[in-house]
Amino acid sequence: MAADQASSAISDDLASTVTPATGASIAEHAEPLTAPSTPSAPSAPATDAASAVDSGLRRARIGTAGTFALAGALCAVWTVRVPALKDKLGVSDGQLGLIVLAFGIGGIATMSLMGRLVARYGSRALLRITVTLSTIAVAAIGLSPNLGTAVAAGLAFGLVFGITDVAMNTQASILEQRYGRPLMAGMHAGWSLGAVTGGLLGALGARAGLDFTQSVVIASAVGLPVAFWLRGTYLPDTPATSRVVGRGDESPATAGTAETSSAKARIRLPLGVYVAGAIAFCAFMIEGAVADWSGLYLRDTLGSAEAIAALAYPLYEGAMAIGRLTGDRVTDRFGARAVLTASGVATAAGMALAVAANGTAAGLIGFFLVGVGVCLVVPVAFSVGGALGGNDTTHAGAAIARIGTMAYTGLLLGPVLIGFLADATTLRVGLGVTVALALAVAAGSRLLPRGRHLAGGVQNH
Repeated sequence: MAADQASSAISDDLASTVTPATGASIAEHAEPLTAPSTPSAPSAPATDAASAVDSGLRRARIGTAGTFALAGALCAVWTVRVPALKDKLGVSDGQLGLIVLAFGIGGIATMSLMGRLVARYGSRALLRITVTLSTIAVAAIGLSPNLGTAVAAGLAFGLVFGITDVAMNTQASILEQRYGRPLMAGMHAGWSLGAVTGGLLGALGARAGLDFTQSVVIASAVGLPVAFWLRGTYLPDTPATSRVVGRGDESPATAGTAETSSAKARIRLPLGVYVAGAIAFCAFMIEGAVADWSGLYLRDTLGSAEAIAALAYPLYEGAMAIGRLTGDRVTDRFGARAVLTASGVATAAGMALAVAANGTAAGLIGFFLVGVGVCLVVPVAFSVGGALGGNDTTHAGAAIARIGTMAYTGLLLGPVLIGFLADATTLRVGLGVTVALALAVAAGSRLLPRGRHLAGGVQNH
């Protein structure tokens, strides 16, 4: 369901941008997706070859966006029912944060291995397994009868979801390299549209009186056939052609063999990758804060009804979806540095409004503005980092895994820190930390290198 939502909502936006002006421009950035013809067979017309490549890229782009959408829906449907999970388990805000902590630990544990996993197996093979496992794992959280089993289920979900997250971002980076221009925001728009769908379903479930377990298990059952369909859409991975640390400049064949045969080979990543990772760290702390605490903040601090409080997250994700659907063109026009600077300032303003709110309407407006502000930070960080890492799957995957590890550390620390601050003071004070994080995004963006980060991009300002 989430993938279908993403495909239909994004198709109109992609129609004018997904096909390069000529078949030759596609071939310039993409390897053929069909087997080469035999010497005795007549050569296919250039237009037919371009059409085949275009068809494969379109399918992969829809499939990758659909994967983001399914992942977003699975996360949202249980996130918006956090108040119901708290009531079901009978735990405090700090104890509830342990479930999110376990999820983050699982994600970081697998992300730390993703550079080698992508190099050895490829992002396509990993996604074919872990998207299905992620869909099943989220149901385990709903079936957990107590805090201990919920923490264990959160850890299991994090372990498989961490692989899914890096692998789908690697697929998006492969698409960007083949098109030679920004596409990452469109991929992350799939996440936001899926999150809106899952969040609204969660809110409707609360309105209909469904408990936490029923909401999550139903979402998992609906997501399974979508996960099976997505298995056939991913692109094959690009062989490594870049250098290995300590080996100097090697030929493509030698470099690729060295990296895939030596598990200990370390890939040199430029400083910009770590800057992008730090920016994603701050953004994920903000996103985690909104996802995990906005509902409780509206219900317990601002006195909103639970069904109304559950709308905060889908409203926030709806704002992110709107921004991300146009984000690739904005990034292409103004450049990554300018986009990140403006995003940090706008996010800080929206979060300040939400924290200072004295009623439901002001709180919802504040979280909506946070979504508008923060929507492009993570996709731009992944896009810049993946491009700086290299134009092959091994190096781009290693860069994205490094950024993902740093980002999920923020996802791990943010909700837990806010939970403990809420226990010690108030949830309003805990959420106030995110204003400083947003300003850090704006400041950190100035450390990114100038110039094009994709072959077909424009000069950054």
